Amino acid sequence: MSALLSLRDVRKVYATGALEVAALDGVTLDIEEGEYVAIVGPSGSGKSTLMNILGCLDVPTHGSYRLAGEDVSTLDEVRLADVRNRLIGFVFQQFNLLPSLPAWRNVELPLVYAGVGRDERRERSVAALARVGLGDRADHRPGELSGGQQQRVAVARALVTDPAMVLADEPTGNLDSRSTADVLALLDELSGMGRTIVLITHEHDVAERADRQVVVRDGRVVESSVRSLA
Repeated sequence: MSALLSLRDVRKVYATGALEVAALDGVTLDIEEGEYVAIVGPSGSGKSTLMNILGCLDVPTHGSYRLAGEDVSTLDEVRLADVRNRLIGFVFQQFNLLPSLPAWRNVELPLVYAGVGRDERRERSVAALARVGLGDRADHRPGELSGGQQQRVAVARALVTDPAMVLADEPTGNLDSRSTADVLALLDELSGMGRTIVLITHEHDVAERADRQVVVRDGRVVESSVRSLA
C-alpha cells in the first residue's frame, strides 16, 4: 500500500477580530490506499475541520496536505473544486439529494460538472445505483425512497466518478437502526473491494466497523488504533 492522504503538522486557525482559535493544532496523519479509517471525536474536537481539509473544502493555515501525490495545501478555490470532483466522493448526513430529480439524475451530477456526455452519464449512473442495490429504483425520486435508500443513492453518487477516496460525514446520523446497518454493510462491502473510505463519526459503535480509528481531541490526533481481528 502507498499513502493516499498525507498530512504534516497541519494547523487551522480561525481569526475573529483580535481573537485566534486553533481548530487544528499540528495534525500529522497518513491514510493508506485501500484503508477504512474512522475519525472520531466529540463536538468541538476539530474532526469537522479535519474533514473539511481532507475533503478539499478548506486549506490549512500551516502545514501540508498531499492527496494522491498532489499537494493541495495551497490550491485556489477553482483548483480545489477540480480536485474534489476528480478524487473525492462525498456522503453526507443530510443526503443532499435534489427532490425534483429521479435517483439517476441525482447520481449523475458529479459527471455533469466533469463535462461527461449525457448518454455516458446515464449509463454510469444506473450502473452505480445497481452497485448499491438500487438498480430498479433509478427513476424514483427521493420522496419515493426510504431514508436508507436515499443514503444509498448518495453513496452511488459518491462512487460514480470512481474517486480515490469516499469521505463519509456522519452518514448514519439521520437513519434508523435497520437503515444504519444497511449503509454500514455497504461501506464494509466497498472496503472489501479495496475502496479507500474515511468515515467521520461521533458514534463509537459505527467507528468500530472501520479498520482503524483516529481519535481527535482539542485539535490534535490523540490516538490511532487498528481494529483487533481476534
